[in-house]
Amino acid sequence: MRTGIATVCLSGTLKEKMQACAIAGFDGIEIFEQDLVTSPLSPESVRTMAADLGLGLDLYQPFRDFDGVTPDLLKANLRRAEAKFKLMSRLGMDTILVCSNVATATIDDDAVRAEQLAQLANLAGDHGIKVAYEALAWGKYVNDYEHAYRLVEMVDHPNLGTCLDSFHILSRDWDTAPIEGINPEKIFFVQVADAPKLSMDVLSWSRHYRVFPGEGQFELAKFMGHVVRAGYTGPVSLEVFNDVFRQSDVERTAVDAMRSLIWLEEQSAKWLADNAGNGADGAAAGGAGLRRRYPMELATLPKVNEPAGFNFAEVKADNTAQLEKLLGQLGFGFEGRHRTKDVQLWTMGQARVIINEQAASHAEPSIAALGFDVDSPVIASARAQQLKAPVVARKVQADEEVFQGISAPDSTEIFLCQGSPDGTAAWTHEFGEGLEHARSAQNAVIDHVNLAQPWQHFDEAVLFYTSALALEPQPFAEVPSPSGLVRSQVMETADGAVRLVLNLAPVQQANGPKTYQEHIAFAVDDLVATARAARDRGLDFLQIPANYYEDLDARFDLAPDFLATLRELNLLYDRDGDGEFLHFYTATVGSVFFEMVERRGGYSGYGAPNAPVRHAVQYDSLHR
Repeated sequence: MRTGIATVCLSGTLKEKMQACAIAGFDGIEIFEQDLVTSPLSPESVRTMAADLGLGLDLYQPFRDFDGVTPDLLKANLRRAEAKFKLMSRLGMDTILVCSNVATATIDDDAVRAEQLAQLANLAGDHGIKVAYEALAWGKYVNDYEHAYRLVEMVDHPNLGTCLDSFHILSRDWDTAPIEGINPEKIFFVQVADAPKLSMDVLSWSRHYRVFPGEGQFELAKFMGHVVRAGYTGPVSLEVFNDVFRQSDVERTAVDAMRSLIWLEEQSAKWLADNAGNGADGAAAGGAGLRRRYPMELATLPKVNEPAGFNFAEVKADNTAQLEKLLGQLGFGFEGRHRTKDVQLWTMGQARVIINEQAASHAEPSIAALGFDVDSPVIASARAQQLKAPVVARKVQADEEVFQGISAPDSTEIFLCQGSPDGTAAWTHEFGEGLEHARSAQNAVIDHVNLAQPWQHFDEAVLFYTSALALEPQPFAEVPSPSGLVRSQVMETADGAVRLVLNLAPVQQANGPKTYQEHIAFAVDDLVATARAARDRGLDFLQIPANYYEDLDARFDLAPDFLATLRELNLLYDRDGDGEFLHFYTATVGSVFFEMVERRGGYSGYGAPNAPVRHAVQYDSLHR
């Protein structure tokens, strides 16, 4: 599959954008007109630079408001078009995007539109240019890709074809199956963009909230499957208007964009395999054989299963005394120090926490790394690297476990570990014998980890964990806090063995206290017993207001003794049709706190109604 991206997706100058696209590995680019108009580079210089970088110049865009106009305006539009065709010749480009008219059209007549498009195609042919006509979702008279293609057929000119844009099609819920009936020689270009499902006018939705494939909720694999079945062989190019992307680091955004196309290519191949024999051609061959029948070849990645569970969580800190005290109060046991590294291991049942003091000078405690149990760390790492994940290497001795590591968008290090059926970890033997301590009778596992995401990398993180770690994104929620709404995105495995919560915190106020916090949650069998034991060890619980328990009683009509226990131990409670959820929080150390939870029955949530309470109490403690 030939990959492309529109320069409008990225921040920076045209030169910076082109360099970033080459670094990310794109085959070609679309030049957005404004990027060229504002560039000091001459068209000839852009052409030379693209050749030097190994980038094709695949599309010039956009040419707006051409069709359905009065004769006088048509004459001006043809003059404007010829100027652009001459410019494209200097650039060495041969395809231009013409959008359906949204502003100046006054004649709603397909015959008129076809006649005017025919004049444009004739003029384009004189200059060796192909015109890709696209139906904008908010077009005044043409807003449906099938309508746009009918016009192309009416004109029947070799220099006029259509552009299929996933956003304009999927935002209007148009059926994508008819794409297979389009003559592939008349599909001049394909653009893809994802988006969250939002209730708003389609123009605003398009201009501000598009995202890269895998970061939204559109059925892009199905869209691409129909495009492939149609016989299209040209570029598949990203056209994403997004306020965040156009403010973010250009090279990083380009890499994220390339990752999204790699993921889309794999997902499209999977859709074709899963839907073999259901296409317009009625083919019934097997998945691999079916893919080879189409002119466009779709690459796939090494197959991996979703993680089986958390292997460990790692917190980095300069001064570890508070962390050690906190873990001890929760009931964790100190297993010792690593024999060659300045790190500690603390465990409770199968929950393992590493405290890392290496290269942590003056560092406040923060979550630094997560380990996941996978079937094959080497294969999982190879897949992640093909998805442009940066490799994280750690020095090891000859007789030590070698972890396959990659870096997440927020710089959290992700280690892919060899899982074991009994939940143990082979690497723990590298730690010396721990101090004598009273073992907790409680078993525990890491239930979920909550990571704060920088605003400019939130969507990137969703795609990263979806594509590289096979986690499934759940519908996002917005949680109120005293400093603003916190967007929360759950990523998890089908069985809930791995739950990762990504939080987009409100923008930090200048000179204010840090409001972003992250936490590790541990699941135990008996939370009340765990809380009582922790209290006896002197644990500083997050103090829950009395008003919360009055509201809890009104909502759930709990037994008085049970409600009194919750109040006494600062426990929070939630219930749904599947079960119950009890949890409590510790005070925060640096940017880290811990949560202990108990899941009863089939409860699979996170106590979402209690999140505003937690945010408010933590906010108050920061501002005292």
